[in-house]
Parts: sequence; C-alpha cells; structure tokens
Amino acid sequence: MDEIRDMIAATRTELAAMLGDLSAGEWDAPTLCAGWRVREVVAHITMPFRYSGRRFMLELARSRGDFTAMSDRVARRDASAMSPAELTQAVADNVNHPWKPPGGGFAGALSHDVIHGLDIVVPLGMPWAIPSERLRHVLPESATSRPVRFFGVDLDGIEFVASDMEWTLGSGEPLTGTGQDLLLAICGRKLPQGRLKGVSSDRLTVG
Repeated sequence: MDEIRDMIAATRTELAAMLGDLSAGEWDAPTLCAGWRVREVVAHITMPFRYSGRRFMLELARSRGDFTAMSDRVARRDASAMSPAELTQAVADNVNHPWKPPGGGFAGALSHDVIHGLDIVVPLGMPWAIPSERLRHVLPESATSRPVRFFGVDLDGIEFVASDMEWTLGSGEPLTGTGQDLLLAICGRKLPQGRLKGVSSDRLTVG
C-alpha cells in the first residue's frame, strides 16, 4: 500500500512539473480525451481533491446520476473558471491526497493519474517515461480485468506485446508498442500513427 501511494505521489509531482512548463497555447491544445483540452483534463484529475463527498453527490444528482455527463459538465465549468496556474497548483498541493475511486483503491487512483497524464503529454509530444514498476500496477492482468471491461475496446484477435517490458495480454496477431502506449490503446485512446506496430494497429490509431 505504501509503495503504491509513493507511486501516486511521484506521478502527481511529475505531472505538476510538466504542467508548469506549458505555454498558454498548450493549455488549450486537444488531448486524447475526445473533446477535452489540457485544461479540462487537469480540472478532471483534480476534481476529487477539490470537491467534498457532499458536493460530489450534489453534482451527480444535478446530472441525474450520470457520472460521465457530470464529469464532462464539471470539467468544462472548472476549466473555464480556473487559471492554468490554479489548475497546476491543485495538482502540486495534492500529491499525497488519499483519494481513491469507488471500488478501485489506491491502484485505481494511480491508474487515473497515469492515464490522464498520458492523455495530456502524448498529443503534445512531451517525453514522459513511466517506470515499468509503476505501469505494472496499472496495466490489466487479463482481458476480463476491470479497466478492459470499463472502456469496452474490442480486443478480439489481438495479442498486446510490450516492447519495453515483460507484459502481454490476449491472444492473436501481435500488436507491439511501449507499455504505456498499449495501456492507452486498451483504454480506448486513439494514438498517433507509428506508435503501435502490427496488423491491428489501424484499429487503435488515428487515421
């Protein structure tokens, strides 16, 4: 448990440092989260730190229990209301925040930060090499793992093979890429061309 919490703190510390280097234009750049700019993704990442449980439930009720709709509405609203400096500070001030997603534990919190951090840096072309020991807590262990089921990506006929660590998932035609790029593909993100290699790469990359 302490090891994972240390990884969460390291991830948020690295993310805060990268956000602090962004230009004003980059804050308005698109991310791998469809329809969200960098500022919306950061607003979403920091929502659990900034909202009490009661406020969260009130916002959810306003969206009639639809978490996806609530997340989108709140991210857009807060992204407009908060400056880049305020959003960055919300990450930096909460590197040790004990938030855990319902049913996900601290491993779920780590996944949340890693995936959304990559959503930001990949389209911007920013280097962020996530250590393999951190990724092993985030990458799914089987095709029935919660992340795979949650995102609902069609993985039939694909064997995901990490090129930079010992990790595979599924069976079929090999699809290779770095562990973090394969993670994004499994989470339904469309990656830039050339990051994945294999006959199934067109299914999971931007045309």
